[in-house]
Amino acid sequence: MSVLRITDLRKRYGAVHALDGASLEARSGEVHALLGENGAGKSTLIKILSGAVRHDGGSIALDDRELRIRSPRDAVRAGIGTAFQELSLIPDLTVAQNLFFGREPLGRLRGVRRGRLEQEAAALLEQLGIERIAATALVRTLPIAQRQLVEIAKAAARRPRVLILDEATSALSPAEGTWLLELARRTAREGAIVIFISHRLAEIRDVADRMTVFRAGVDVGAGAIDQIDDDEAVRLMLGRRVERLYPPRREAVGEEVVLAARGLTLGTRLAGVDLDLRRGEILGVGGLQGQGQRELFNALAGATPARGRIELEGREIHPTSPRRALAEGIALVPEDRQREGLLLDLSIRDNIALPVIERISRAGFVDARAETRMVAEVAERLQITAGSWAREAGSLSGGNQQKVVLAKTLVSGARVLLLYDATRGVDVGTKSEIFTLLRELAGSGMATLFYSTDLQELTNVCDRVAVMADGRIGGILAGPQLTEENVLRLSVGGSLPPVAAEAVR
Repeated sequence: MSVLRITDLRKRYGAVHALDGASLEARSGEVHALLGENGAGKSTLIKILSGAVRHDGGSIALDDRELRIRSPRDAVRAGIGTAFQELSLIPDLTVAQNLFFGREPLGRLRGVRRGRLEQEAAALLEQLGIERIAATALVRTLPIAQRQLVEIAKAAARRPRVLILDEATSALSPAEGTWLLELARRTAREGAIVIFISHRLAEIRDVADRMTVFRAGVDVGAGAIDQIDDDEAVRLMLGRRVERLYPPRREAVGEEVVLAARGLTLGTRLAGVDLDLRRGEILGVGGLQGQGQRELFNALAGATPARGRIELEGREIHPTSPRRALAEGIALVPEDRQREGLLLDLSIRDNIALPVIERISRAGFVDARAETRMVAEVAERLQITAGSWAREAGSLSGGNQQKVVLAKTLVSGARVLLLYDATRGVDVGTKSEIFTLLRELAGSGMATLFYSTDLQELTNVCDRVAVMADGRIGGILAGPQLTEENVLRLSVGGSLPPVAAEAVR
């Protein structure tokens, strides 16, 4: 039996101790879940195991042989494969080129045999059960769920001894998530060690044999999956109990329409969408993935041109670009925070201040005091944990990165907030903070359009949920009929029970 032993691992970024003596032990044949809120050290551990960064102290051993991982090549040689949440794919290469990057089949003159490369990639995708993705497709043309599947296939292609799945289900549909859990089980049955990272406790219960919990860079608990219940797991992660994940809804939402869409059309992806978003409302958008949700959000945010009419507070607007939409008061928190929401090489301060740089400048120079005051206020409100506002956004955990994106939105003064899968890959504590913030913003009159792949979030966070299918809105659920079952029924074009049908409006 192979054993991966991580002992007293340490990594420091300036004054921040990302790992402060963390340990973990996982065995071949098991799926081992790693839990912890964002910033607990999970991402740092993964980067160390995959060779992206070097640890400062401690040891990593596989089969009692200490591993010296100084680069991604060292990790691959050691038999470690990683499917990253923040994808490692090269967007301008094809799926096949990404899958076999660095080990392409070569001809006599050392040139890449393109035909054979694509054949082998197609065979691998078929073997893994994801043959619907074309091996010849450019990665940048794929939706994020399909990019995630390619990332997983790339990690699994070498049949690693240790397979790390980092929030790999967060961008997937329920069916794709089921596929991934079975892949994890099968990989473990074949004798590999699977490290499975997720914030979804239900899927951890479904797939994992054992778990380890990290908090503040240290392991704070470990055991068989049936020895640690959900309440204890959350308490270990946060160091406290979360009394209420979903804050209570407002008793009533006004009828004033802030944002209205009429006949929004974009080829077959949007087929005449009509939508009303009210002041102080959190309106959810549900449905199976790929039913026009992304196109709807992008059209409203000015990122994708669409035919139809958009009105803001009764006035027709033409958001022909994200900048134009933001000037009108509509702000988008995008799906891909790293590529679309942040400039990773810039500091937290610069990212937050960028949308309002003209507002805090005098005679072409940034007012440093005004900038510091603004950043400090919004960062405190969102509880961004960073150590210094000068820290690069790219070095933050996923949850803190998402908070920085939200901070940018808040300082912009937007009156309409578009959140597209904003809690993807975010821990339960940060989710609770985001949901509470949304309720506070709604109480102050903010209108929010909220898309999530998580049905529990839709039915517990939102006042109403518009369910999309085939580029149209099949119905809007509210009140006691706003249930996961009814969202699913409308998602697949089904009909609601007679009582439920009365609540669709």
